[in-house]
Amino acid sequence: MTATPTAVRAVVTGLGVTAPNGLGTEEYWAATLAGKSGLGRLTRFDPAQYPAKVAGEVPGFTAEEHVPSRLLPQTDHMTRLALTAADQALRDADLRPGQLDEYGMGVVTAASGGGVEFGQRELQALWDKGKEYVSAYQSFAWFYAVNTGQISIRHELRGPSGVLVTEQAGGLDALGHARRHIRKGTPMVVSGGVDGALCPWGWVPQIATGLLSTADDPTRAYLPFAADAGGYVPGEGGAILVVEDERSARGRGARQVYGELAGYAATLDPRPGSGRPPGLRRAAELALADARLAASDVDVVFADAAGVPELDRVEAEVLTDLFGPEGVPVTAPKTMTGRLFGGGAALDAATALLALRDGVVPPTAHVTAPAEAHRIDLVTGGPREARLRTALVLARGYGGFNAAMVLTAP
Repeated sequence: MTATPTAVRAVVTGLGVTAPNGLGTEEYWAATLAGKSGLGRLTRFDPAQYPAKVAGEVPGFTAEEHVPSRLLPQTDHMTRLALTAADQALRDADLRPGQLDEYGMGVVTAASGGGVEFGQRELQALWDKGKEYVSAYQSFAWFYAVNTGQISIRHELRGPSGVLVTEQAGGLDALGHARRHIRKGTPMVVSGGVDGALCPWGWVPQIATGLLSTADDPTRAYLPFAADAGGYVPGEGGAILVVEDERSARGRGARQVYGELAGYAATLDPRPGSGRPPGLRRAAELALADARLAASDVDVVFADAAGVPELDRVEAEVLTDLFGPEGVPVTAPKTMTGRLFGGGAALDAATALLALRDGVVPPTAHVTAPAEAHRIDLVTGGPREARLRTALVLARGYGGFNAAMVLTAP
């Protein structure tokens, strides 16, 4: 009997993480539960002349230890991080060559600006030395789809592939698109997002948004929902997830299922001045409806946590309207990594799956309590053990993108 498309369950069987507070899934998870922050003063370039100086950098990453030497001249730093996370995820899923048809395995990732650092270096070469000194690899190393392409080529994944460019919401949009491929009959999709643009060319556009924190103290720079929130801190890294048709995963003997991508939705904010409300609540409601669950079924929310007072107010009101005052535990472990552009929401999804696995809500770092106006149960001070079956992950991207995903325990 052929299953209907909606009867196909998309489950996660592998995780790979490259984050400012941990290289590798379990290292990251242990650091997150311990409240270990990866934020600090920028070292990838001298930030002295800029108003914002704090970021989340992946520590101890030596590309030569993780990426074949032939790929080094043609890849940006964020692509090397993405290839590393993809390797981890596929090993975690225990997917061996020949287990699945190469045309039944695809790649869908999120991106924001592409290989910005690579592009900056080649522009400097063009300006300082001339066009003959510009690398031929510039033709694709900067491109939004480069992570998808490099992962696909490296692992011979020739099935449906693509890239989603919706800034911080991109990680959830990529996973939602991967689920769509699974429901249409593709057995496996490598998905998620890894991003990074910690170079002057990538830093200046972030400053131009007016949303970056200018605090110099890493412990006070990113305080979502707090009374003294003053902007966000950017970071690099993210997560890659192996998404499979549950029947295919069980059939090949997958050694673990972290959870199901049970519901997903995306919305756009209305144009400024329209008088209509932002689209975040609608995204959450649609994702719950897609999962055929009610708000009362949700055990924990991984918030977008912009760290910008007005955006925090909007999200807190959405949470209060949906769940009631302090109606559900809310957390923002991204306070330990910074906001990772296309990689942030994917890392939140991976973190939510680890929380479901272990029955523990990771803390929001550096925030002692939410502002009085925000009537939310923000988990602070340390991890909170709880019986967790369903998590809601929220994400917003600059420009009005909203995404929500419901994850359920296996």
